[in-house]
Amino acid sequence: MSELGISIYPSKSSFQEMAAYLDQAASLGYTRIFTSMLEVADNPDETVQAFKAIIAHGNALGMRTSLDVNPKLFQALNLGYEDMSFFADLGIWSLRLDEGFRGYEEAMMTHNPYGIIIETNISRGQHYIDLIMDFGANKDRLIGSHNFYPQAYTGLDLDYFVETAAKYKAYNLRTAAFVDTASGKFGPWPLSDLMVSSEVQRNLPLTTQIQLLKATGVIDDLFISSSLVDLDDLKAAAASFFGTMPELQVQFREDTSALEKAICLDNIQLYRGDYSGYMIRSSQTRVKYRNEVVPAANTAAIQRGDILIGNDQAGQYKAELQVALKDRPNLGERQNVIGHIREADLILLDWIQPWQSFRLVEDK
Repeated sequence: MSELGISIYPSKSSFQEMAAYLDQAASLGYTRIFTSMLEVADNPDETVQAFKAIIAHGNALGMRTSLDVNPKLFQALNLGYEDMSFFADLGIWSLRLDEGFRGYEEAMMTHNPYGIIIETNISRGQHYIDLIMDFGANKDRLIGSHNFYPQAYTGLDLDYFVETAAKYKAYNLRTAAFVDTASGKFGPWPLSDLMVSSEVQRNLPLTTQIQLLKATGVIDDLFISSSLVDLDDLKAAAASFFGTMPELQVQFREDTSALEKAICLDNIQLYRGDYSGYMIRSSQTRVKYRNEVVPAANTAAIQRGDILIGNDQAGQYKAELQVALKDRPNLGERQNVIGHIREADLILLDWIQPWQSFRLVEDK
């Protein structure tokens, strides 16, 4: 089962505000926590107790914590990869290796006696995961997660994001990535232009980011990377993550009729499998509304993202709902253009698959 997570940074928050944040998230179905010791590697002793206390609070709520570390932290704590007792004492569920080692060490860490999950950095790419598996890793204690990138234009190319995560899925390993929103109060580092895994996410609404990463089919879990996100965003993210089908936000024309809105909003749409590449066709609406009158209105040329309904001139296609995938002429003025997919959601059109169901909701 896929899981949704939040992030906390004990070096920047009080126990009280973090605990309240975890309580709030847990009540909405969040079950994972991301936190990082990277930024305190120079003086970790000061914050170890703060980490331990909030991780224990998360554990009491049934939330599992991933702790981000690197070799510098191992050196600061005078730890070797073969000794996981320090991390077991912290109470973490998984140890995320931001930089990692050479493959052998990661594989050996998966055999630790404490049951700690080893979480490797998917964004490293190349044959990193193959190398770890070649050294006999315990797959039951191995997962992966992408990085997040706080500086604009440094995030992963989406094709690379998918390609590298797919290597983990080929081994049936659990994967995760990061989304973000401007309502978050802070992250672990001074500079942040939102902390996202792929660059294409950076200017997208939180719910669109979530739908996009779910649609790739290679990511199981998602974390909101900024800490202390507003309640409205926590609720919206949970609704989007736990939703069972894509939802596209529609901006209607002012003259759209009540019938046209009903065809659009009151039905689960089904993308016909015999697709043309020019449109997503949802044909069941023409059966349900075949006896309705659909006068011709706004029969302008069609642009990508337009929501179309066949009017009375469309013959057997009357009342069929279509979503335009490409610009094209409105032949015979048979299609009423009733609205448009909001700009941020246009990217999702490329990820809805034939025979997949989806919903259209009004953009408020």
